[in-house]
Amino acid sequence: MTTLQRDRDTVAPLTGRGGGDPPEAQRQLKLPLAPSLEKRRLQAYLLLMLLDGLIIVGSLLLVSLIYMGRSDDPQTLQQINLYLPLYWSAALMTRAYSIQSLTSLRYSQARSMMAMAIALTLMIFVAFFTKSSEQFSRVSTVASLFAIAGFMAWSRAVAQPLIRAVCGPTAQNVLVIDDGGSPIRVPHAWHVDAHQHRLRPNRSDPHMLDRLGMFMTNMDRVIVSCPPERRKDWALVFKGSNISGEIVDPEVQEMGVLGARRGHDFGSLVVSVGPLGLRARAMKRAMDLAIAGSAVLSLAPLLAVVAFLIWLEDRGPIFFLQQRQGRNNRLFWIYKFRSMRVEKLDSAGARSASKDDDRITRIGRFIRKTSIDELPQLLNVLRGDMSIVGPRPHAIGSLAGQKRFWEVDPRYLLRHSLKPGLTGLAQIRGLRGATDTESDLTSRLQADLEYLDGWTAIRDVRIIFATFAVLVHDRAF
Repeated sequence: MTTLQRDRDTVAPLTGRGGGDPPEAQRQLKLPLAPSLEKRRLQAYLLLMLLDGLIIVGSLLLVSLIYMGRSDDPQTLQQINLYLPLYWSAALMTRAYSIQSLTSLRYSQARSMMAMAIALTLMIFVAFFTKSSEQFSRVSTVASLFAIAGFMAWSRAVAQPLIRAVCGPTAQNVLVIDDGGSPIRVPHAWHVDAHQHRLRPNRSDPHMLDRLGMFMTNMDRVIVSCPPERRKDWALVFKGSNISGEIVDPEVQEMGVLGARRGHDFGSLVVSVGPLGLRARAMKRAMDLAIAGSAVLSLAPLLAVVAFLIWLEDRGPIFFLQQRQGRNNRLFWIYKFRSMRVEKLDSAGARSASKDDDRITRIGRFIRKTSIDELPQLLNVLRGDMSIVGPRPHAIGSLAGQKRFWEVDPRYLLRHSLKPGLTGLAQIRGLRGATDTESDLTSRLQADLEYLDGWTAIRDVRIIFATFAVLVHDRAF
């Protein structure tokens, strides 16, 4: 009996590999492997559109009845005629009706709220230019929006189990063919062994192509894991099929490939695009200049007093300059108030400061404890070497345990895709001070990578305010 395995909530071994599969992981092969989900997805999209339309109409009529005493008010009917098509258009544009909206409740609700906001903006724009905005009641409009938002979020939560039952947990049919490449597991996918089922990418055999076509029928994605010498054959088979075909390449995962591009006579893998676009960089730079400029002016008396006390203690230089690695892996000189004795300064940063460090001066211990020693880095921000918020720059000779930072984790260099900052996620989470062990670095590196994953101005503001709560900390030596 020919058998086939399909992953469900748990992942079982590959079919035909080592010792056989348990009976519950196998069933008799019947082609096509699964019914088409295209029609079911379309029905689910129409269901969501219908629910959204009913909620918009019902909410507007209900608020009109409560606020104006009648549901057939001409202004309300005009709002319905205007808002409903605008919402559906915005929902299609924001992917409120997409595969991800069928499988993720949070995504579905967020996209519907986004579409609602866009539709409202467009309605105000249209009403303004048609000089009909005065006909709309502001109170009833705002109340209707709150009602629509609440009912819409509730309706999508109620519809989610029904959609999941009809379309499955992924709303897609996925086939994974193991043709001797790296074994992979995709949850909720059909997994077949090419050798067991006699599947080969033989482009000169019409019967084999027909057999492959039977396996691919009704599949939304087909993923093949095969040796390098058979990848071209599988690619040509996919190109001749009405299918979304994918070929597994272990190097894609190892290099963190983001996509691929084709030139006139070459192909390339896109492995980096930079975390911030032009507008985001401009906004972040404007924030840096505004905050750093204001801070330097307001803190000038404090900076002058601290500078005088540092000079007064041992008549040494006020600032300590050290090379750090910044954006694009470029080195720059970072400014700090000197907190150590002149003859014991460590410009390479090979030795981390400790709790009873004999190198630290009396005033140095205070300014390190209160983070005042970091204030001259506002000058680095104004110069453009640093940002207010970002991964903290480390001395190039710093060690985590007995290893250089970049030797502990190869992802360390990813921190240099953004300007380093005066503060960051790691700092507000208390991940600062000496890196006595490799885990000390790993934990703060994870926080830095989390910051790189999607910059927003709001998050920067939150980090800045959270920093005030950790200016004085027990990890400052």
